[in-house]
Amino acid sequence: MRHILIIGMGGIGRHVADALQNDANRVRLSILVRKQYVAAVKARVEEVAPGDVQVVDQFERLTDIPELAVECAGHTAVAEYGETCLTSGADFLVTSVGALTDAALLHRLERASRTHIGKVLIPAGALAGIDALAAARLGGLERVRYTSRKLPLAWLGTPAERMCDLGSLTTSTEFYTGNAGDAARLFPQNANVAATIALAGLGFDRTEVSLSADPQAPGNVHIIEAEGGFGRLRVEIENKPLEENPKTSALAALSVLRAIQNRIGAIQI
Repeated sequence: MRHILIIGMGGIGRHVADALQNDANRVRLSILVRKQYVAAVKARVEEVAPGDVQVVDQFERLTDIPELAVECAGHTAVAEYGETCLTSGADFLVTSVGALTDAALLHRLERASRTHIGKVLIPAGALAGIDALAAARLGGLERVRYTSRKLPLAWLGTPAERMCDLGSLTTSTEFYTGNAGDAARLFPQNANVAATIALAGLGFDRTEVSLSADPQAPGNVHIIEAEGGFGRLRVEIENKPLEENPKTSALAALSVLRAIQNRIGAIQI
């Protein structure tokens, strides 16, 4: 039995927890949430597997140290729990990758990983081609550009509301162009993928980003374009939104599950 901790029970956290509860032969699940959510989360997981899942509001309350902690709770959770998990010896899988635009936080996590057993893991998320981009970096990258098109609904509650009239758009409208660092900071729930691309490729300052609201978008559209010594790369993916949260692609949750399978399985792909 492999002990997996999920931090946060938003859309991705619930999706991952449900899947892991159905894999009870290989996984023992724990969940960490804010104190005010403990009772509700306990009630939810008890319906599936009474007594099998530990739900706590502090890492220190866990009965034993997990081998993998999966952050699904937003940027603040990366800062709050990352070092604690790593220094305990647990690997720390980050879904809120935009938090790593904070150079000081990234340095602390790297230092904790180097001086302890735990490793920082970053899944591909809603993207395809991250493995190729990271490999291309080793041969010298010259340019990386990320383009995102989503339905206007997906940008509600973000600075996009001040940049264009999301409710009246009839055609695709670009409302942001800049670098990956600024994009991930301005749109933390939408542009974590920009941070992943930056970490795999040219970094936060040199990765170009374009964000658009498109009422005709077939879903969450992500395009990666790169050039360098390896040649040229262009990857486009049309993701369906996660049912629980339209700001997140369904593939992002599936990517987390795949990363967990790689961590506990005999064969990694």
